[in-house]
Amino acid sequence: MLTAAENKTLTETGVETPMGAVLRRYWTPALLSRELPTPNSGPLRLKLLGEDFIAFRDSDGNVGIVNARCPHRGANLFFGRNEDCGLRCVYHGWKFDVHGQCIDIPNASPEVADRLKPNAQIRALQVREWGDVIWAFMGEGEAPELPQFEFAKVPPSHRFVSKKFQQCNWAQACEGGLDTAHFSFLHAGINDGEKVGLHQVGMSRDDIAGQNEPARLARFRWMVEDGEPRFTVLDHAAGMLLCAARTADNDDVYYRMTQFLMPNHSLAPGNFPEDNNLGNTWVPIDDTSCWIFCYCWNPDRPLTERERQQLSSGSGIFAEVDEHYVPLRQRENDYLIDREAQRTESYTGIRGISEQDAAIADSQGLIADRTEELLVQTDLGVVRFRQTMFEATAAVASGSEPLGADHPEAYFVRSGDAMATHESTLEDVVSARFGQMGGYPL
Repeated sequence: MLTAAENKTLTETGVETPMGAVLRRYWTPALLSRELPTPNSGPLRLKLLGEDFIAFRDSDGNVGIVNARCPHRGANLFFGRNEDCGLRCVYHGWKFDVHGQCIDIPNASPEVADRLKPNAQIRALQVREWGDVIWAFMGEGEAPELPQFEFAKVPPSHRFVSKKFQQCNWAQACEGGLDTAHFSFLHAGINDGEKVGLHQVGMSRDDIAGQNEPARLARFRWMVEDGEPRFTVLDHAAGMLLCAARTADNDDVYYRMTQFLMPNHSLAPGNFPEDNNLGNTWVPIDDTSCWIFCYCWNPDRPLTERERQQLSSGSGIFAEVDEHYVPLRQRENDYLIDREAQRTESYTGIRGISEQDAAIADSQGLIADRTEELLVQTDLGVVRFRQTMFEATAAVASGSEPLGADHPEAYFVRSGDAMATHESTLEDVVSARFGQMGGYPL
């Protein structure tokens, strides 16, 4: 458990908070590129880490993320006109470019306007557009290089990105993504009143009793049969690889390996080498809500239209969302929980892995009270996440760079599943699966 002061440090990300100072040392996803579809399209309201901004794409296609208020009389620039390479306040016509420079003050004489323009500059974040995502740097000084995520480096045809709104603090949503032990329960199926693997829902009792299915199916059964995975954590230059070992058939071992990458990224397990790769970033909107950016990519081939349709409709870490990226199953409607389905086919009665994750994270409260927790061995990943974040706050407070901020190349990693004999060492498993101990792809 944490103290109340530690919980406050972990969860609060506003201006002049320790964790806010950490997050502002890294690039963060701000928007999907398709949210600003064309030059001069409508400006968008944007809140990041408790701060209000306006985002727009200018006539040349460049993206600006600027302070939400016009410095003249404080009018909100959301209502501004996006025209001729600038955002013009509709109150008195003051105009700003993507760098926040005031480029026109039409309600003053040219002499007065020239004197005012330097003082009228508004804050503009450093922005890069990469991997179908608009990234923002909220810190001071020159931004570091972008983290070299593999999903952003593959051709656009090989990836799909989206996002979803979550109604709780960023840290507990992130912890849910790192806690692979919960798959043994939260994402299990029900058959004839018994907890079973997802692939066993609706099967006969004889079929359920069978073994030695292909590993891509049997892993769902192994997760149900072994609800106490053994965790080992391997540190690297951008974060850590969380390795969870479960007993499989024939005395083999099934590994699910999750990447946590500073300060708020995760690459999910659940994929063998031939499968698609998945990842998330948890971006605080404020202290009680966040955006979760979701990535799917395949380094070896384009995603099929069927795969894209499944992802856009909600599959795995991708939620079924409305046009504003708000999940259809959410806190206000109890995630459309179906008690009959909970008795007959689903451990939770909630449809969708993403929605099941959201329901439980949200159920902990808008900000989870970690002073009342009772932790066990399978919470090792959560504990190490917290330790890593506290180490980062200490580093920033001392004037040092937090983990990963100056190692963009260390983000070129993968997560995934692997099979091994019980005699195999973890070092052998990770090296065979990824090529290096840090999880760097071959």
